[in-house]
Amino acid sequence: MKNKRGWIKVVEAVVAIVLLSAVVLIVIGDLNTGESDFSTRIHDLEVSILREIQLDYTLREWTVNTTEEVEGDDAGFPISIKAKITSETPSDLTCEAKICVPGSSCLLASPPDGNVYSEGVIITSTINVYNPRVLKIFCWES
Repeated sequence: MKNKRGWIKVVEAVVAIVLLSAVVLIVIGDLNTGESDFSTRIHDLEVSILREIQLDYTLREWTVNTTEEVEGDDAGFPISIKAKITSETPSDLTCEAKICVPGSSCLLASPPDGNVYSEGVIITSTINVYNPRVLKIFCWES
């Protein structure tokens, strides 16, 4: 085999292409992580807040006892739920909530410009009352 140098050059070229491709993929992956980290952070925060409301009997009762669709700034919105959301929200975010009937669109009346992240949970009943409601939380950067 006199042509060993040719095979070595082919192997070197393949290794160089693989290394270059790995570097390009790592750089592209790092460019996208900033947005996904932020959205993951907001998602985890929203799920945490909703889970605490869902598991607290008093807050469940306030949610189930609403008679109409109400947003966080409306007069009929439960103050204790608003306080819970406000206390759990970091200062760089603004979060609003809305309680609606299952099956409705359950959107904010006047959404802000930019990215709005939302998560919802259905709260169906307390020990004494069956009146299903959807509690939806909307968060965006302040």
